[in-house]
Amino acid sequence: MTPTAPTFAHHDALAALGRSLQATGYRFVTVTPATHRRVNNRPENAWAHDLRGVFGWSRPYRADVLPEPMAGQVRAAGLAVPEGADGWRAGVRASTIGDHLYFHSAWPTSDEDAVFFGPDTYRYTSALKRVLGASGGLRRAVRRAVDIGAGAGPGAIELALRCPDATVYAADINPAALALAEVNAGLNGAHNVVPCRSDLLDGIEGGFDLIMSNPPYILDPDELTYRHGGGTHGAELSIRIVHAALDRLHPGGSLLLYTGVAIVDGADPFLAAIRERLDADTDGWSYEELDPDVFGGQLGCEGYEQVERIAAVWLHAIRRG
Repeated sequence: MTPTAPTFAHHDALAALGRSLQATGYRFVTVTPATHRRVNNRPENAWAHDLRGVFGWSRPYRADVLPEPMAGQVRAAGLAVPEGADGWRAGVRASTIGDHLYFHSAWPTSDEDAVFFGPDTYRYTSALKRVLGASGGLRRAVRRAVDIGAGAGPGAIELALRCPDATVYAADINPAALALAEVNAGLNGAHNVVPCRSDLLDGIEGGFDLIMSNPPYILDPDELTYRHGGGTHGAELSIRIVHAALDRLHPGGSLLLYTGVAIVDGADPFLAAIRERLDADTDGWSYEELDPDVFGGQLGCEGYEQVERIAAVWLHAIRRG
């Protein structure tokens, strides 16, 4: 079965807005929510004065800030949200990875169907690029791949651009994410990306040469889809992905997983939970901390009383065969 890409009512208008931003040389690196909040709270940042303020920092703007036809494209896409008596706010953000532009949800990302993009996205795609390099350790040519929980699609798109002969599924349970992934794939020329609605790998048949994921890994009291990993310290979804991937990879295929791990008394419970499966069903695996301390503010939340830090980790496992 070939999954069907979702429709998006304002696809053409959003794509046109993206092309307009690309034509200006637009660049924006998205920061953590805490940093975003601090910077926007500075008095001089109450209103946007340029494209980065409107589409990067999600600040309100007045009519003279956006040039035509860009202002018309925002309206046509249904993304001009009234702000006060004489202002507007864009209902979407745009960030860049190198020369590639990605739309994702406006700040703050508090809605159930929010599509998150941030520092984890940059670490994830950077680690992916390393593996795809000449000495990255892939044993099998990539002809069929999937990004589980693809969000706005940066991982799937960066892979697809480097493996143009591959079919790359951008799988997510969030229709809003799939709609944005479809637009972003077109904007970046990744025509071999197939957005598809899927919980883990449900609804996508067959095996894969490469399975990758950057899943939610936080215990979120609101259980927002893009944040909540479930289980002990948010690790449940990451553990499920490891098992699902090793069930569906072709022999010699690779699992690439970027996730966050709650370290308790110096120990890594996530690695302990998956080590037996990795040893039993892979020809080899590597595991490294990319950042020893991320989302430190989370340690003050319920469920993290015994956690000393949250580490960003990268797993590369090769299916036995």
